[in-house]
Amino acid sequence: MDLPTTNHLGQPIGFALPGWTPPPFPPRATLSGRTCRVEPLDVDRHAAALYKAFATDTDDRGWTYLPYGPFADLASFTDWLSAHTVGSDPQFYAIIDLTSGSATGMASYLRITPSAGSIEVGHIHYSPALKQTPPATEAMYLMMRQAFVLGYRRYEWKCDALNAPSRAAAQRLGFSFEGIFRQATVYKGRNRDTAWYAVIDREWPALRQAFERWLEPENFDADGMQRTRLSDLKGIPLQAQI
Repeated sequence: MDLPTTNHLGQPIGFALPGWTPPPFPPRATLSGRTCRVEPLDVDRHAAALYKAFATDTDDRGWTYLPYGPFADLASFTDWLSAHTVGSDPQFYAIIDLTSGSATGMASYLRITPSAGSIEVGHIHYSPALKQTPPATEAMYLMMRQAFVLGYRRYEWKCDALNAPSRAAAQRLGFSFEGIFRQATVYKGRNRDTAWYAVIDREWPALRQAFERWLEPENFDADGMQRTRLSDLKGIPLQAQI
């Protein structure tokens, strides 16, 4: 971490950002990878496939920590998508598994603040078919890469502090834990303490190389099982990853 500098009054101030300019608002662009495609969510194109994929979560545990859902039928799900996913912030995306060609999850950019160089990833909902697969990780890599390519300084992840799978996912993906905001909000008639995580721009080059090494076809055996874990690659020095 950079140490603060001092001003002419001897007061500590944050380090200077010479030449930094606010990044653009993220375009609604398709992000293509080897195993998945992350494309702007279109209700007409994606609603039925997403509903079908999410319906395989037969006990609805995937909806527990989201402020919406589960949905009783396709019509109610489509109505929710139409009302909440067509704006610019949050900016929703469908995750397309290239093997099946179908939408199997969704995620969004939100709290998009170019003036601070800050952007969050959230509204992440994976179907059982997507969870713990290479496309699941690659989708998060593609969205994170896009944010830093655009010039954002800070990429955030927030979740209910009781959501252990989300917290584990954040740390696996390279986010650093920054603390818990107690009684941060109310949803579904209950309290939420919010756990905050983030990746900052200076951490991205090493993390990018770890993602790219993990995603190489050679890292997976004939059954699609990983040979090296992403968490093992994150600690390798940059020069050793080239």
